[in-house]
Amino acid sequence: MFDQNQPGPQIPALPGGPRAGLCTDCGVSRLGDGRACGKACQFIAPDYPALERAVHGRVADPARGEEAFFGVTQAMLRAKLTPPAPGAQWTGITTALAAALLESGAVDAILTVLPDPSDRWKPLPALITNPADMAQARGMRMGWGPTLALLEPARAAGYKRLALIGIPCQTYALRAMEAELGFDALYVIGTPCSDNTTTENFHTFLNLLDRAPETISYLEFRADFKVELRFDDGRKPRFIPFLQLPISQLPPDFFPMTCKTCVDYTNRLADITVGYMGGDGDQWIIVRNDRGAHLLSLIKDRLATAPLTDKGKRMGAVKGFMENTARAAGGLPLRRMPNWLRPLVSVMQTKFGPKGLEFARARVEMKAVETILHLRRAHPARVKNMIPAHVWGLAEKYGLTPEKDETRP
Repeated sequence: MFDQNQPGPQIPALPGGPRAGLCTDCGVSRLGDGRACGKACQFIAPDYPALERAVHGRVADPARGEEAFFGVTQAMLRAKLTPPAPGAQWTGITTALAAALLESGAVDAILTVLPDPSDRWKPLPALITNPADMAQARGMRMGWGPTLALLEPARAAGYKRLALIGIPCQTYALRAMEAELGFDALYVIGTPCSDNTTTENFHTFLNLLDRAPETISYLEFRADFKVELRFDDGRKPRFIPFLQLPISQLPPDFFPMTCKTCVDYTNRLADITVGYMGGDGDQWIIVRNDRGAHLLSLIKDRLATAPLTDKGKRMGAVKGFMENTARAAGGLPLRRMPNWLRPLVSVMQTKFGPKGLEFARARVEMKAVETILHLRRAHPARVKNMIPAHVWGLAEKYGLTPEKDETRP
């Protein structure tokens, strides 16, 4: 337990650990009644239509704009915080939203992650009650963050109104339990997620990227098909094209099976999703319901917006990804390309590849394809219950349709 009278973020000791099998350690298995996993886990038998009705009041409708790709959408925009927040991964919209919730009195505490004191990349679950402390939550973490384990300490502290900054598997579990938790208010600020790994594996990746990996202070996969690295030793930022990343040197299990079989890239059950994929260099915001609209209104005077872009064609990129994934025999997608050709292809990607919303559609379709192929190979008995209808809908145009006994009655 923690002392409410202590200043700063509250960091309770977390009992237990992840369960065996497909588990991202969202924190539910660490709660007093670990049996909640059976109902709450996205990797058992997710029911997105039921939870969309409960959270948003309706189910995503493929006939409505982009909802086939991104889920229930009330509004979508491209934006950046002005001025950008120091130390933010992009401009700081996510932490600004959470701080505004605390400032307005809408919530008592924010469930989020901080950098672990021993490792800046390792997520450390924390409860934040002071808006100023949200600055400590800025930046990217890589690894398992069992944030939902904080639900019990929050309740014990008397907090009745909460907000979560979470990735999709955390959001799904929270929504599945929401009606039973008994909180007076619950907001979810969601970030898109497709591929996580352990913090230890991430350090392996950093070691391959730079001669002084301990000085890397920032890493981002950008919409211009480059990875940006920043350093705290005074060096200028580096930009590495995706095709020149040392993917072939990573172990086959670098990304766990949970992330290769994720059915929700865009955090469909959040009140508001804040990411980058459709932002074309800015941040990308999906307002999903009235709570999300209220959240956005709290910082609207600090946002600079721009029209959404939609350029290029995704079909070739998705088909190529599908072919590589099918050949990868359960590991990472293969990069069968001569080194001399990679710079040329990188330039072509930047000039002619999908951008803005088309880039976001491409990534969502890639995740759908990847999920089906990996589940069929590694866990064929799970296909029937784990893959929801919206994922099959995305993969259909690439020739991936349910086989016998692969859908629920």
